[in-house]
Amino acid sequence: MDTAKPLFSYRRFWAKRFGVAPFLPMSRKEMEALGWDSCDVILVTGDAYIDHPSFGMALVGRLLEAQGFRVGIISQPDWKSADPFRVLGRPNLYFGVTAGNMDSMVNRYTSDRRIRSDDAYTANAEPNKRPDRAVVAYSQRCREAYAGVNVVIGGIEASLRRIAHYDYWSDKVRRSVLADSKADMLMFGNAERALVALTHRLAAGEAIAEIRDLRGTAFMAPFGWKPSEEWAEIDSTQLEILGRVDAHPDPYAVVTPPFEKGGGTYPLHDFSQEARRKARQAARAHTVLRIPAYDLVEKNPVLYAHASRMLHLESNPGNARALVQAHGERDVWLNPPPLPLATEELDRVYDMPYARAPHPSYNANSGDAKIPAWEMIRFSINIMRGCFGGCTFCSITEHEGRIIQSRSETSILNEIEAIRDKTPGFTGVISDLGGPTANMYRLACKDPVIESACRRLSCVFPDICENMGTDHGPLVQLYRKARALPGIKKILISSGVRYDLALRSPEYVKELVTHHVGGYLKIAPEHTEEGPLNHMMKPGIAAYDRFKLMFERFSKEAGKEQYLIPYFIAAHPGTTDEDMLNLALWLKHNNFRLDQVQTFLPTPMALATTMYHTERNPLKKVLGGGDNKTVSVVRAGRTRKLHKAFLRYHDAENWPLLRDALQAMGRADLIGNGKKHLIPTFQPAGTGRRFESATPAGERRPPRPVARTKPESRRPVKPSGPRGKRPR
Repeated sequence: MDTAKPLFSYRRFWAKRFGVAPFLPMSRKEMEALGWDSCDVILVTGDAYIDHPSFGMALVGRLLEAQGFRVGIISQPDWKSADPFRVLGRPNLYFGVTAGNMDSMVNRYTSDRRIRSDDAYTANAEPNKRPDRAVVAYSQRCREAYAGVNVVIGGIEASLRRIAHYDYWSDKVRRSVLADSKADMLMFGNAERALVALTHRLAAGEAIAEIRDLRGTAFMAPFGWKPSEEWAEIDSTQLEILGRVDAHPDPYAVVTPPFEKGGGTYPLHDFSQEARRKARQAARAHTVLRIPAYDLVEKNPVLYAHASRMLHLESNPGNARALVQAHGERDVWLNPPPLPLATEELDRVYDMPYARAPHPSYNANSGDAKIPAWEMIRFSINIMRGCFGGCTFCSITEHEGRIIQSRSETSILNEIEAIRDKTPGFTGVISDLGGPTANMYRLACKDPVIESACRRLSCVFPDICENMGTDHGPLVQLYRKARALPGIKKILISSGVRYDLALRSPEYVKELVTHHVGGYLKIAPEHTEEGPLNHMMKPGIAAYDRFKLMFERFSKEAGKEQYLIPYFIAAHPGTTDEDMLNLALWLKHNNFRLDQVQTFLPTPMALATTMYHTERNPLKKVLGGGDNKTVSVVRAGRTRKLHKAFLRYHDAENWPLLRDALQAMGRADLIGNGKKHLIPTFQPAGTGRRFESATPAGERRPPRPVARTKPESRRPVKPSGPRGKRPR
C-alpha cells in the first residue's frame, strides 16, 4: 500500500497566530471577537453545529484549525435564497458543503417515503430545517452567493452519491452528485488526508482545477481525459474482469512495459514474489477502469448492477484502481480510496480542543434547546472507525472502508476523563465505547501484504476469513481500564456487537455480559432464513443461537437477569413471503414480541439497493456469462406492509392482512386460538381497519373511517454513518 504524508506534518498556515476559537464562528460578530477579517474555509452543514468529534463538521473544522486555517460554520441555512450563505463573507479558499451526518433523504423520509415528524440533528428536533438533496441545494446557493468561489462537497450524502446511483425517493437513477451540484471537487470516505492536502495546496496558490492527484477525491473532466500518457484505460462497460487484472508473470516470458511504470524498473531475472507484487502495484497505480456510463446504467439494470459490482471490487486502498464514468460529454473521475489514518493520527484528530457542547446560539435563540443526537452521544466515545462486515444493506463500508482504524488506549481513557470533568450532567455512566460496531477494535488482517491484495467484500462472510485476526484481548483490557477510572460508575456498550466475531472470544463475551450490559443487549441477526441472510451477507441464525447460550450462561454466572433484544429487517431483497412467515414463527416460538421493526430502506450505493433496483445480485458475476439469477424484490406497498406485519404478528392491527396472506399461502392452519397458531380468528373491536379484508360478493358494509397509518417511529441516531449506531 502507498505511504501517505503524515496528517500533522504540514507547516501550519500563517493564520495560526489567531489561536484556538472557543467555538468555530457562526456570525460576523464572533469573527470580529476573534480578530478575523475573513474565513479561509467556510463549512456549510445540514446539522446543528455541535463542537464534538462525533459530528463531521466539528471534526473537520477543528482539524483545519489545527493546520492554522480560519474556519467558519454556516449551520442549517435557509436554502431558499443566497443571503444566508453570505453571513460570513466570501471564503478565501473554498466552501465545504455537506448534508450532515446523515443523507438528507434518509434523514427526512421513512422507508415508506413519508416525511418524518422530527430531526434528531436539529435543535428541539424541529423538522424541515434542511432541503431534500441538501448537497445540491447548498452548493448551488454558494455559487449564487459568490461567483467563481471554489466549492468542495463531502460527507455521507456526497460520498454515497459519487457515481450514477439509484434514488429510492424518486425511483430513478440519478447522475453523480458532482454533476448536479456543479462542485469543483467531491471528497468521499473519511477525507481528512485529502482535505488537509487540498487546503494547503490552495493556500499555496494552486488552482483547484489543477489538483487531480488526491486519493479519496472525485472531479469532472473532459471525456477520455487522463493524468498523463502512461495511464492505461480498461473498458469494463461490456465484459467483467474478476480477480487480479495482472496475472503472475511467466518467468520465461519477456518483461512487459507495465513492469517499468510507476517508480522503477525490475530486472528480467528478478521474479521474486515481492518484485511481482511491486510490478502489479505499479501497473494498477496507472490504470483507470471505465464503468458503464450514466446514460447506459439509467436504462439498463444489468449494466447498473455491473457498475455497482466494479465500484465495490475497487474499494481496497491497497489495490484499488481509479474509476471513470461518463456523464454525457464529460467524465466523473474517481481516484482510489483514501489511505487509513494511523493510530497516532486518529488520536490527534480526536484529541483536539473540542468544546464538547452545542454552539451557544442554540440556547440563546431557543432557550434550553435539546438536540436529540447530541443527547444520545454526549457521554459516549468512538474508539474506532470502519467495518469489515460488508453487510449489503449498510453503507458504512462504502463510506468508512473495510480497514479498521483504532485509537490508542491512552487517547480513549483521556476522553473518558474529559467527559467526567467537563461535560455538564455527567453522572458517572459512559453510554458507549464503540463505533460502527462494538467489537472490531484493533482487529486487522494478519498479513499486511494479503490485506493490500484482498478484494473480498466481507472479511466475515460466508465465514470469518482465516487471515482475519479475532483477538479481543485489547478490547477487554480497554474495558477494564476504563471502568477502573475514578468517578466512573458504569461503562455501557450500546454499539452493535458482531456476535459471530464475539463467539471467537468467550473471554470478551464474559467481560461484556458481566460488566457492560444494562439489562438488555441489542444485536441484529436481521433474519432467520438462508435466502435473505445470504443476500445480506450475514451469518446464519445458528451463530445467534450459540451466542445466546453463551450470553445466558455468563449472565447466570454473574447473578444477573439480562436479555438479548434482536433486530430484524422486513422486505429485504431476496426475501419471500415464506421467509417472513418462517421468521414470524421463530419469533413466536422464542416468545419475542418486537416493538420497533425496520423495513428495508434502499440507500444510495449499497449493494442491497442495487439488488432492489436491478433484481440482480452484484455479489456474483453480472456480465460475461455469469450464472446470476434474478433476486426476488418486494416493491408493492401492500407486500412491504405484509412483511413488516409478520414481524409484529402479535399486533391486532396486522391480523386482517396476515389472515388474507396465510390463506393465500395455503397456511390457514396457522389461524386459530391455540398456542400452535400464529394469529387468532377473532378481531378485537376497533382494530385492524387499515387492512380490512375485501367485503365478500353480495354483501354491503357501511362506510367506516380508515385509521391513518402512524408514521414509523424513529429514535435519535448516533452519528457514525447512515445506519447510525443500530446493532450490526
